[in-house]
Amino acid sequence: MGKPTDFRYNTGATRVPWAAVGENYNAHDLMEMIRFLMQGEGKEYDAALEAVWEKVRELDKISTPPGKLSTGVQVEMAEAAVDEYLGSDSATFVTNCTSGFEIAYKYAGLKPGDEVIVPAITFVATMAYPLAVGAKLVFADVDPRTCNMDPADVARKITPKTKMIVPVHLGGYPVDMAPIMKLAKEHNILVLEDAAHAFGAMYKGKKIGTIGDFAGFSFHEVKNITSFGEGGILTTNVPGFAPDMKRARFLGLDFTAPIKNWLYNITPIPGKEEPFVALNYSPTEIQGLGLRLQVARNDEIIAKRRAAATYLNSRFAECDAIIPQQLDSDDVKPTFHMYLLQIDPAKAGGDIQTLKKKLDEKGVTNIPHFGPLYRFRVVEMMGYDADEIAKTCPNCEEVFYRRFTHLPLYGLEDAQLEYMADAILASIKEMQEGK
Repeated sequence: MGKPTDFRYNTGATRVPWAAVGENYNAHDLMEMIRFLMQGEGKEYDAALEAVWEKVRELDKISTPPGKLSTGVQVEMAEAAVDEYLGSDSATFVTNCTSGFEIAYKYAGLKPGDEVIVPAITFVATMAYPLAVGAKLVFADVDPRTCNMDPADVARKITPKTKMIVPVHLGGYPVDMAPIMKLAKEHNILVLEDAAHAFGAMYKGKKIGTIGDFAGFSFHEVKNITSFGEGGILTTNVPGFAPDMKRARFLGLDFTAPIKNWLYNITPIPGKEEPFVALNYSPTEIQGLGLRLQVARNDEIIAKRRAAATYLNSRFAECDAIIPQQLDSDDVKPTFHMYLLQIDPAKAGGDIQTLKKKLDEKGVTNIPHFGPLYRFRVVEMMGYDADEIAKTCPNCEEVFYRRFTHLPLYGLEDAQLEYMADAILASIKEMQEGK
């Protein structure tokens, strides 16, 4: 037998082994995985698949299965790759970005009555944990140019009860972090960056994920890079917390002080003000492998997306009704997860709702990726008044209902990009002409 692969069982040389993996995946299972990841049809595809199947059967005769499928060497390698890429030292791989947020929120010790400032426009995962534990959500208005959290409105909405600020780098375009970090320091507030779209983005020479107290990245299937459909990374700048953050991923296992006649202890995770109980957010080795492979080509992926955005900007330059996506600058380098298309309704001859309908008719996929959080039923049912909140977020109401939508930037052929640009310009011309 091989070397031990799991702390719970003796998987080394022994006369009576106890395997760490209950049922191994076999050659047939692997072929189904290949068929899933490399889909196709037709005689050539079937013949190629049969040739692969023959080789897999040969490999099956001389190979051994992995001794661990969860949170092992591949996860460690993925974390190391992320740390090297970001210039961080705390990357913790978890089941998804939302679970990473939960660890950060638990560290803050959120309880009913505590206030958390979130942007008016983002995905529900940003606010899910505070809402679930009865903390009060305070919605910051957005910067009308970027649709990101407006630091000036954050400053207006801080109170003595504010415990966290959660800036979201929407579409991978970095929030203006300097004023937010300044406010947080002045008021002793934790900053959790929702960097779900922003793996690889930079702000004033620093990679996103190395600025706030915490940052959470998503590798869900729709993101720039993925870890087989789900997965997240949490990073931290809280001094000394990184080792405990990794323990927080799996129930607080503690090998430093095992209980009598046992292998380990279960201890709470130290929070900012008081300890908390860890739950299980363990990723799989397959997820770790997938993430490590895609991290290696992230810059290449961003470059392709940047090229597509640059092309669209060059096309839209002829139309002053279009407010184009901001590209790289000395201070800000986005990931181009999506293209932020905005219009000036007065110049366009109508608002974004009219343009969206015209683009749908022309077969151009577009969607304002997220809506105003305060309009969701779950928020209303928790006692929030959407109309009253809307009065405090006029930019959000204006940009969402009248000005912006998002366009795809990746996996498109040149002809498709050209058609999309043509369709947008033609649609706005129709609107201007009253058609």
